[in-house]
Amino acid sequence: MHFTTVDYVIFTVLLVASAGIGLFYAFSGGRQRTTQEFLMADRSMSCLPVSLSLLATFQSAVAILGAPSEVYTFGTQYWFLGCSYFLGLLIPAHVFIPVFYRLRLSSTYEYLELRFNKMVRICGTVTFIFQMVLTGFDLWGAVLAMGLVCTLYTALGGLKAVIWTDVFQTVVMFAGQLAVIVVGSSQAGGIGEVWRKAVNGSRIAGLDLNPDPLERHTFWTLGVGGIFLMLALYGVNQAQVQRYLSSRTEREAVMSCYVVFPCQQIVLCLGCLMGLVMFARYGEDSPLKKGYVKTNDQMVLYFVMDVFRDLPGLPGLFVACLFSGALSTISSAFNSLATVTMEDLIKPHFPSMTEAKATLLSKGLALAYGLVCLAMAYIASIMGSVLQAAFSIFGMVGGPLLGLFCLGMFFPWANSIGAMVGLVAGLAMAFWIGIGSFVMRISAPTPVPLLNTSALPLFDNITSTVMTAVVSTTTAKRRPTGVEALYSLSYMWYSAHNSTTVVVVGLIVSLLTGPMKEKELTPGTVYPVLGTLLFFLPERYKEKLCCVTPLAHKVTSYSYS
Repeated sequence: MHFTTVDYVIFTVLLVASAGIGLFYAFSGGRQRTTQEFLMADRSMSCLPVSLSLLATFQSAVAILGAPSEVYTFGTQYWFLGCSYFLGLLIPAHVFIPVFYRLRLSSTYEYLELRFNKMVRICGTVTFIFQMVLTGFDLWGAVLAMGLVCTLYTALGGLKAVIWTDVFQTVVMFAGQLAVIVVGSSQAGGIGEVWRKAVNGSRIAGLDLNPDPLERHTFWTLGVGGIFLMLALYGVNQAQVQRYLSSRTEREAVMSCYVVFPCQQIVLCLGCLMGLVMFARYGEDSPLKKGYVKTNDQMVLYFVMDVFRDLPGLPGLFVACLFSGALSTISSAFNSLATVTMEDLIKPHFPSMTEAKATLLSKGLALAYGLVCLAMAYIASIMGSVLQAAFSIFGMVGGPLLGLFCLGMFFPWANSIGAMVGLVAGLAMAFWIGIGSFVMRISAPTPVPLLNTSALPLFDNITSTVMTAVVSTTTAKRRPTGVEALYSLSYMWYSAHNSTTVVVVGLIVSLLTGPMKEKELTPGTVYPVLGTLLFFLPERYKEKLCCVTPLAHKVTSYSYS
């Protein structure tokens, strides 16, 4: 099963169109002559392109490959992740966006200097850069062509080019996934037959209310733990916040969160349906078992080539869909890295730099980060497991950063010492659990996929029952205790656990070293949630806890010189 000429043409059209959008914005409008235009799209974007760009950044190539293989192997429990989208987008829309937008920031880490001090801002920025560079690419296949095109349109066209290519790539992603589902379900006998086979194969999961945080996927790990993951992504992540801040008005920024919500649910449904169509085609006899592929993620690509082998052009459409996911994620990383480096690490030390030099340097930074991430992708492709480790690092670092912002935004008495110590404690805890879990997982047996015995002949019922019992007994594990229990924590709780560590440690250290006074706070940096929650306290106690500071409603500009 190989690409035809038509497939190569479709894939090439994607790359050319993406590069063309970048060139268009490089030579139109203000021609990216100012940092505001290059990094913030002149704060002129409307709701729809911003929301589709937010979606494209979230819907990476890993999600396109990972969700179907997850559902194929373990069933539809993963679908409950959609429950976390409600609060995961509602809280950023009404808490984080108003604070960031009214402060007129370019980088989320500017907030940390306003709320704490310059050292906390630098620590947050360096942590973010470390996170993004390590996870620069989702896949190595055709990485050179893809990476160079992405670097080109990001470095030339700025944030406007990134957002509008995201819109184009989102349409390609939807088209590719829909084509696979429609053709695959048709070949399987229709969507009704797909569902029947999934039910018979025990792939349709019910509501699992098991509160055990060590269980990999339950309603609580996905629906509640997923909220913290979404907050780390949509609340404080520079790539997403930069898009909010490029909106024309605060209302447009808030609306983009609302628009992206149904789009995310559709994307999740498409991924899960693709997994069910895969199961309807292969059943328990997966390409992985047959040795046609080496990993679960490769099964999706094999399935696509198998389904589309007599339909030239459609494999190219899906690969274009896959690389659209990768391009949107990578371009966001390049632009965000250039923004935080310029705004947080360079401008504060060179306040007299001219606008022309700053813009040229921003373009150079975007180009340089593109080349660095290309190098990281090459190294990851050689070392194999490093890429998986990089994705784990991405999840582990997001939680402590969320905790740092929550500490500053919701707890007025938190001081800079508490913020620094809390961030270090959160990162230490994150890497301790993450590395410990990784080491323990290597030595443990692989999780056993759901076993389907319904299709076995009647005269084999007794044998199948005995074999099922044997498999259950031999694969059953004792409940981990102590440190092992910590290492066995579901990865969906990482963000919640690590952000809570930052907040708790930060608050304790702040109280021990002298809490901040209300007069020391920069107006507009604290969201007045405690004043509402602690309404029953006398006013003098509220003042001691700085619970009376209102959120600034007027737009204010701050200078860092």
